[in-house]
Amino acid sequence: MIKKLTNKRWALPLAALLLIAAFTPAFGQEASEVVEAAAEVVTAAEPDEDYLALVEQYGVTFDFFTVSNLWTLIAAALVFIMHLGFATLESGLTQSKNTVNILFKNVFVICMGLLTYAAFGFNTMYPGDFNGFLSFGGPIATADYGNTDFSYGGTGLCMTGWSDFIFQAMFAATAATIVSGAVAERIKLPSFMLIGTLIVGLMYPISGSWKWGGGWLDANGFYDFAGSTLVHAFGGFAALAAVLVLGPRKGKYLPGGKIRPILGHSMPLATIGVFLLFLGWFGFNGGSVLSAAPEAVSLVFVTTALAAAAGGMSSIATSYIILKKPDLSMALNGLLAGLVGITAGADSMGPWAAVLVGAIAGALVVFAILFFDKIKVDDPVGAVSVHGVCGIWGTVAAGIFGGYSVLWQIIGALSISAFAFVGTFVICLLVKATIGIRVSEDEEFEGLDIGEHGQEAYPDFQVASKG
Repeated sequence: MIKKLTNKRWALPLAALLLIAAFTPAFGQEASEVVEAAAEVVTAAEPDEDYLALVEQYGVTFDFFTVSNLWTLIAAALVFIMHLGFATLESGLTQSKNTVNILFKNVFVICMGLLTYAAFGFNTMYPGDFNGFLSFGGPIATADYGNTDFSYGGTGLCMTGWSDFIFQAMFAATAATIVSGAVAERIKLPSFMLIGTLIVGLMYPISGSWKWGGGWLDANGFYDFAGSTLVHAFGGFAALAAVLVLGPRKGKYLPGGKIRPILGHSMPLATIGVFLLFLGWFGFNGGSVLSAAPEAVSLVFVTTALAAAAGGMSSIATSYIILKKPDLSMALNGLLAGLVGITAGADSMGPWAAVLVGAIAGALVVFAILFFDKIKVDDPVGAVSVHGVCGIWGTVAAGIFGGYSVLWQIIGALSISAFAFVGTFVICLLVKATIGIRVSEDEEFEGLDIGEHGQEAYPDFQVASKG
């Protein structure tokens, strides 16, 4: 497009010359003259007529396209880091005897998620013209995804097709990761792998196409900027269905309505996980701008951070009042609740509206966790409350504070949540009736690390009794 500026053969020589000039004073005036001459060649390069026509058509320069594409790739890498956050959070909030199992599932989820999304998920979620409800797609293309002439998405998608795929693929595996935490410590590994593959490879792209693929919800004005419903509520209600079929961990609920807390083995790991998720969320939400538009990206960063902070403070205050002690796990889940809550409308509301959304989410998650415990729904990490309940709240909040139809926000949130719940419930029942879904009592007591993997996470540690 730009005959000299965009020619790759100039990049390395120019970089080398600049390094020589900067770090090798011995070259003296000669090096300086060479660099100046090279700079004159580059600055003298003029864009050709085809390039100017594209700029006029799309209103986007090649420089902005390049920066936007780079930002999208960085954001994809930040979302990838969230999978490490989920792994450490889930393992920290569960017993040490199941740590290898938790980590293994998270390794499986990201590998499986990327491959299934490439094989058929991406083109099922973004099918082009379709009936608005369902259109199965095939594998991603082997060519024509690297165009830098804006033809892939114009101003709406300021990136190449490859960047679009990898950014969206990092989102896809999140749904199964949410389920992983909720069913921890008692599900058979092969059963989880089968259920997770069907959720990520089949169900998530179908419901995602209803909004992000231009389907029936999108046509009726439903809005979900980065996935409060499409990612989080979907994963949360899929998790609820799996938990109901699976049942609670042994010894969690005692006769007489008493609840025996099953404590996680490492609050430092859990805290590290939440901060990694917080970091990754800047890519999760910030990358969903789909360009490097300065004002939009900056606003999203601010609303994301403020909602998270408000969620953390609100959950600290709420749990302090109810439980009479400052509960770290509630504080961590409150921070995540604020992040989930702002995700649907991070680009469409101001900073103080974001604070209110996050604060409500932070209080809501405390009541939700206590409610599910009361009705004997055993969720070791609070995934249903954080992602499911607060995902719906965030989607409705985008209507209240972002100017979208509250009615269609409710319809969209409930439709996708119901689809995730019913679909996962049926899948889990079929798995339970065929290969079985739950480990034996002996294996659960001994720990899934030994039973499922034959190895321990902490072989040199000795279990100490608290008497």
